[in-house]
Amino acid sequence: MIDAAIVGLGRWGRTLVEAAQGKSEKIRFTRAVSRDPAQHRAFLETHHLLAGSFGEALADRSIEAIVLATPHTRHVDEVVAAASAGKHVFCEKPLALTRDGTARAIGACRDAGVVLGIGTDKRYFSSIAEVIRLAASGELGPLIQIEGNFSNEVAAAFAAWRNVPEESPAGGMTGTGIHMLDAMMTIGGRVKRVHARLLALKPGPDPWDSLSVLLEFASGVGGTLACVRSTPGFLRLHAFGRNGSAEAVGLNDVVIRKSGAEPLRLRYPKVETVKINLEAFADAVAGRAPNPIPPEHIANVTDTFVAIADAVRTGMATQEV
Repeated sequence: MIDAAIVGLGRWGRTLVEAAQGKSEKIRFTRAVSRDPAQHRAFLETHHLLAGSFGEALADRSIEAIVLATPHTRHVDEVVAAASAGKHVFCEKPLALTRDGTARAIGACRDAGVVLGIGTDKRYFSSIAEVIRLAASGELGPLIQIEGNFSNEVAAAFAAWRNVPEESPAGGMTGTGIHMLDAMMTIGGRVKRVHARLLALKPGPDPWDSLSVLLEFASGVGGTLACVRSTPGFLRLHAFGRNGSAEAVGLNDVVIRKSGAEPLRLRYPKVETVKINLEAFADAVAGRAPNPIPPEHIANVTDTFVAIADAVRTGMATQEV
């Protein structure tokens, strides 16, 4: 069991605590850092959390890991500070908003010899995990194309900072798109070029916009990624190979298509993805298993996310990664 401090007690910070506290035998939260502890008094008492400053959490020798659920612009400095204090770090996505930031954060963890975890729990949805497995197994044959769409309508309920372009560039990329990008790159590897377009019909706090991205993987595989903010929830990941394709539809359903056969429709059980994500990090910290999301992959995904954001921000739709 490792002891961790949660930094940030907004909607997702609370979700992280509730996923593990009293439910996991691998990680527990003993400290919490918030700008306004009084606002969270009942939550702190319920989950037996000691409130304090970020500095106090870093100085606490009983704390092995820092879990960050803070605004995106703060991630890099907080990761560097935690690593410098010898703490393992689990950071909610995106790790950084610039390529230099990515390099700083990953370099600090590498130099300190601490584990860097990333909050991309959606890769553990039963449907997504099965499509990743099928693509890796070779059962689909050589890959040709990967398509993804992850859209929902939760942006209207976000904290105000999440709708600021400086914190959440490229429409839905920080909310949903980066999760799908992570899954697509787990299947297809490094991306070398992106072409992105954001169309906005209405500004925040309830934004109506759609992001469309063309991806060119270094392997020559093609890809398309889309995310819409303010539409009923939709998730789809589809890997196309020469011998067949596998499509994740929603959290638990998979459709497998092969030549000359009727589509095979499978349903898998629902799993607690946030808990799985945290426990995989805890296993790496404890030395029980290698980090399932290695720093190289975190860097590649983050830099591809930055390229997409740059394409939208600059109006230069095509960007090299």
